[in-house]
Formats: sequence, structure tokens, C-alpha cells
Amino acid sequence: MASLTVIILAHNEARHIARAIASVAGVAQRIVVVDSGSDDGTRDIAAAHGADVLQNPWINYATQFNWAIDHAGATTDWIMRLDADEIVTPELAATLAGLDAQAATGLTVNRQIHFLGRWIRWGGIYPVRVLRVWRTGRGRCEDRWMDEHILVDGAVTHVDGDIADINLNSVTWWTQKHNGYATREAIDELLRETRVDSAAAGDIGRQAGVKRWVKRNVYAHLPLGGRAFAYFIYRYFILLGFLDGWQGLAFHGLQGGWYRFLVDVKVYEIRGLMRSRGASLAEVVAAEYGHRI
Repeated sequence: MASLTVIILAHNEARHIARAIASVAGVAQRIVVVDSGSDDGTRDIAAAHGADVLQNPWINYATQFNWAIDHAGATTDWIMRLDADEIVTPELAATLAGLDAQAATGLTVNRQIHFLGRWIRWGGIYPVRVLRVWRTGRGRCEDRWMDEHILVDGAVTHVDGDIADINLNSVTWWTQKHNGYATREAIDELLRETRVDSAAAGDIGRQAGVKRWVKRNVYAHLPLGGRAFAYFIYRYFILLGFLDGWQGLAFHGLQGGWYRFLVDVKVYEIRGLMRSRGASLAEVVAAEYGHRI
């Protein structure tokens, strides 16, 4: 029987961590939680539910996850990436129990997103395929500040079953988190203007690759601000996001409209500060956002 190590990154995830661990406990030979300084009991809860707990300071997701790969000491056949606020559905758990039958190097699964108590199914949100399982030693997280994927050095195939993102925190928490995401995405976009994107270094899965191509070669060349409005219209009306009810209006409006507009505002702001100060991108990002790039 093929063996599996699940890696979960966590920071103040006391509300979610036991649920995430329980969803894979029946199929994973080892669960590793890498904590970045929680003060809400996350580490104790994870250890009490059978996880091995490591600690490492946070820089960004890619750096932390690659640290986890390097320090988890996985000896299993496969590794899986699971976020602390996600769960593995029973169908996917059954698939993971049969990994012996898989010949590929990486496996994509469907991801569900739940918002305000509703599974968001429209607006291009489901099914979204994400590469979350790969053969040990054959995959790493690409070096990006946002929208990072696992890169593998072999064939990728899709398997049955979903990961469900069901975050139990408030909308206030959600907007604060996405404010941070917007900063990271603005940095990532500005870095792409001067650096080669790491997406060419391996396979992230066909669907993710197509979406990234459109984002880089179409969306990125549209005017700031206007592109966020156009994207919301596309998601909410053309991709039928309105069928998700009032929760869908909230989600697509916030995640497809407000968030994308916030990224554009931050790109505009950083560019302006670079010009007015005669400073580099790294200098502005360090001074205004406290990030080292």
C-alpha cells in the first residue's frame, strides 16, 4: 500500500486544525503541522490529534512550504498539501487510500470554496483543479509571493474527490486576510515586470496553467481598475455567479471585484512611490509593507 505524508501550514488555527487533521487521519501515515508562532493553542491541539509539530518563522507561503518539505523528513511514497481551514472529503479520502494505482507524478483534485455557509459553485469557482498530491522528492512550491502552486517534474493527472475550503472565521477576518493577499499579489505583479516567472520550471496542472496564461497575457495588459470591474462582470454574469444567491453576490463582489481592485490600487501606489522617491521596488516594499524581496 502506498504511504502518504500530509503537510499543513498553520498560524492561529485552533478553530480549524483538529478538523483538518481528522479528515486525513484515516489515510495518512504521517501528518506534519508547521506552525509560525501561534498563540491560540494550535500547536497543542495538533499534537493532541496525532500530528508532528514543527515551528518556523513566516516569510511567505512558498518559503514556508518548501521549508516544510525540506524539514519534515518524509519517507512516505507521496506528500499532500492541505491548508488548515480545508478538509478532505470522504470521496477524496477513498482515492488517497488507493494511491498504489496511480502512475503519475502529481495529482490534481477539485477544490470547493464555502462562503457565508454556502458552497460557491458558479462564477468559474467550481470545479477548480489544484495540484495537491505528488510523489516524494518530485515536487516543490514555486517561488512566488502569491498564487503559488506545486511544481512537479513529471506527468500530472486528475483524480476523483474534493478538498473543501470551509473557513469558520468572520468576514472581517476574511477582508483583513485578503488585504494582505492584495499586497503580496501587487508585489508579485511588479516583480514579474523585471524577473522571469517561475511557472516554466515544472508542471502545475493544465487548468492552473491555462488560467495563469490568461492572467499574464490578457488580464495583466488591461488598464488598472477597469480590469477588476470587467473581471467581476465576467464572473458574476457571464459565468453565472448570480446563481450562488446573495452569498454569491457577496463572494464574487468581494473576491472578484473588491479584491482585484485593491490589488490594482496597491500596484498604482507602489509605482508612484518608486517614482516620487527615486527608490527601488525592494526599498518601497520594505518601507511601506515590511516585506523583504
